[in-house]
Amino acid sequence: MLKPLLASLLTCSVALPAMAATPDANQVQARDIFSHLIAFKTEIGQGQVPVMANYLADQFRAAGFPDADIHIIPHGETAAMVVRYRGNGTGGKPIALMAHMDVVTAKPEDWQRDPFKLIEEDGYFYGRGTEDIKSGVTVLAANFIQLKKAGFVPTRDLIIVYTGDEETSQDTMDDLVKNHRDLVDAEFALNTDAGGGVLGEDGKPLVFGLQTAEKAYADFELTTRNPGGHSSEPRQDNAIYELADALKKVQAYQFPVMWNDTTLAQFKAEGATREGKVGQAMRDFANNPHDAAAIGVLSTEYAEVGKTRTTCVATMLHGGHADNALPQSATANINCRIFPGVAIDTVRKTLQDVVGSKVDVTLVGKAIASDPSPLRPDVVAAVTKAVHAIRPGVNVTPEQESGATDGIYFRAAGIPTYGVNGMFMKDSDSFAHGLNERVPVKGFYDDVTYWHVLLTTLAGPGKSK
Repeated sequence: MLKPLLASLLTCSVALPAMAATPDANQVQARDIFSHLIAFKTEIGQGQVPVMANYLADQFRAAGFPDADIHIIPHGETAAMVVRYRGNGTGGKPIALMAHMDVVTAKPEDWQRDPFKLIEEDGYFYGRGTEDIKSGVTVLAANFIQLKKAGFVPTRDLIIVYTGDEETSQDTMDDLVKNHRDLVDAEFALNTDAGGGVLGEDGKPLVFGLQTAEKAYADFELTTRNPGGHSSEPRQDNAIYELADALKKVQAYQFPVMWNDTTLAQFKAEGATREGKVGQAMRDFANNPHDAAAIGVLSTEYAEVGKTRTTCVATMLHGGHADNALPQSATANINCRIFPGVAIDTVRKTLQDVVGSKVDVTLVGKAIASDPSPLRPDVVAAVTKAVHAIRPGVNVTPEQESGATDGIYFRAAGIPTYGVNGMFMKDSDSFAHGLNERVPVKGFYDDVTYWHVLLTTLAGPGKSK
């Protein structure tokens, strides 16, 4: 249950005017940066992340940031970037601000428009990374540049942390936390890659989610083995059939229902804006997470089931070695999104119990988990003020991410992290990782304003030089 102070902050109203329809000079400058960033093909294997980082470094230098506060850290074909905005030291430890420069691969032949050209059409900006998350890269850079040129001096250091492989290995964030902690250490972090505002299909704002927790990402490989042999002499034991049996067991298994203060508050807030059986189930679950009927409804909703439990699903298959030979092995990848507070190895052991001793279950690569970040009254109040600057009166509620972001590394390293993306969007407009990715033009310009309010609230009042 939220403490009374936090509950009051979540429902407070700040009387600030909505943004004017015509973009101002700062928003126009942000659009120019956005256009340049979309043009960089920062997919895996393209080697364009360092090129994009150098472009950004030039923009920061032109705004007056010294070279000593601009760091590009190479990492294979990609890179990370850290930019420090020096404060006067009166406001405490720094605040870290997060986004990632890389994007998911986009095949131009599959798109209706060039994915690497910012195209404005019918009230939307189209292009790979418009939503995930070059818009976040842009609004952070644009606000640093605008505030610096205006002579704003924050009360504490502000640190932009741009990573270069969030969509793949997340090695750049891992490296920053382990080997460059002095560059990124902060009292807390604000992540552009999580949280955000929800618009109804009628365009009216419903709620703003302040992400305080996210599920851990882990891949497990199921492997069955067999001596094999000639396909004309089939055996009763067959590696592919045994793997198929194991996969059906995984499909049928459901991890225990779980909840925390964040998910209960999230369901309560979202349930108040939803009609029908799903909205009722959200409200019922928030009131009683043991409600079997509510659990049953939420478990059938693909967008909601991840908020109620750990989930594991088959994503890749491989088996056999020749058309005319019995398979000597078969493997399947099981992708799990693990509820905060559950150990990675606990999930592995559960899968092993589910599939039985004839199947090997092994962790693939690395996996990292983190506990939820505690709600901070100063962060909640500042986010609420910034939200109301663009969408007056909208409720701000904590939420848990079913996916995973670089924020999990900061949380695991002891830096509380909050997903506070300022974009408001309809669910039907979200095409991140998919074809024809887009964001509302108004949502982008509002996001620039939102971050200006958020930064100057948390690191102000500043003063002019």
